[in-house]
Amino acid sequence: MMEAYDRFELLINDRVVRTPIAIASMAGIVDAAYVLERAAHVGAAFIGGYSIDGPTLDASRQMAEEGRKEFVYDDPVTALSREIDALKQSDVVTGINLRGSTPAAYAEIARAFEDRVVYEIDAHCRQQPMIEAGCGEHLLRHPGDLIAIVRALKAEGATVSVKVRAGVAENDAGLARAVWKAGADIIHVDLMDFGHNKVRQIRNASPMMLIANNSITTFEKAMDVFSHGADLVSLARKSDPWTLAGLDAAITRAAEEGGWYNAPKQICRGGDIRGLAFCCMPVKTCPLLPTLEKIGLSRNEYLKLKQEAAKGTALDDGKSTCFGSLAWCCKSSTPCMFRNMTLENKGLSAREYMRCKHHLSDRIVQRIFDAEESTDESS
Repeated sequence: MMEAYDRFELLINDRVVRTPIAIASMAGIVDAAYVLERAAHVGAAFIGGYSIDGPTLDASRQMAEEGRKEFVYDDPVTALSREIDALKQSDVVTGINLRGSTPAAYAEIARAFEDRVVYEIDAHCRQQPMIEAGCGEHLLRHPGDLIAIVRALKAEGATVSVKVRAGVAENDAGLARAVWKAGADIIHVDLMDFGHNKVRQIRNASPMMLIANNSITTFEKAMDVFSHGADLVSLARKSDPWTLAGLDAAITRAAEEGGWYNAPKQICRGGDIRGLAFCCMPVKTCPLLPTLEKIGLSRNEYLKLKQEAAKGTALDDGKSTCFGSLAWCCKSSTPCMFRNMTLENKGLSAREYMRCKHHLSDRIVQRIFDAEESTDESS
């Protein structure tokens, strides 16, 4: 698994994610047996959705009577325990997609399983019985209820994912910020028809791990959302072994060749804020300036932030480059004789350079959001 970590540098719930591909929940379909059949080519899986209290179990029974596939049982803890135990034999990081009507219902499940799984709040289901029970899309239209559930799970020490459907909340980026500030660790977004622009909006709104979902079944589609901010992609109806195997092989090959599997586009080409790692000094009018204004950084603050983040790394120098440091250099896919000459003189491959840029980006983004949290706490 350390080879997988070196390749993708992904951890969920303190476990290595072997590939940035997940299986998304489908009620009545995705259980332990479903995941185990596909385990060779996924890094994480969200089983469920599982109803966990009286109102949502009643909703599941009503939906099953109407012909939908549902997991129906009398005791949620017993049913979930059986599934979680079955997945012990796999190295797939397990998440359980839950549908409850109160924060207390989620907290009770978290007390039962502690840190064995990721707890995913289903704010995604659009079936009317579930909405009437107070979960699914109800939570997107009543974000205060969603935040209360996040806080209840975090009070139990849980790793929390929030599964949402884009375009339902009043403002998806605002919702992402709110659940991040409440303590959520992951946002799992069904993009619907919004595409990578929605990914970029949410990426720029919070530092949470971001899983992109909906019809991402090819390498090209996966790379599109990766380059705009996704950390993982998830598949539901098309999570067949053949599709998963093809995606896994292609993404792994890209990571080994490029060094940063989800490297962002440069800011000047529509990239998210991770692309600040590729920006030069703010000496001319370019898309960097409105980006800095949008995130509340002055030019001097940006200069200081990037210089401090690069200090002591392989990017800290580079006298032959335009600004005297590789920290200000662009993406390896952009032709530049000065950058390439500097890399050659330092004995740094393009792949290693991109790994360094990845780490630089992580430092920059984390400091931006750490500063925002500090400002919120002091206000």
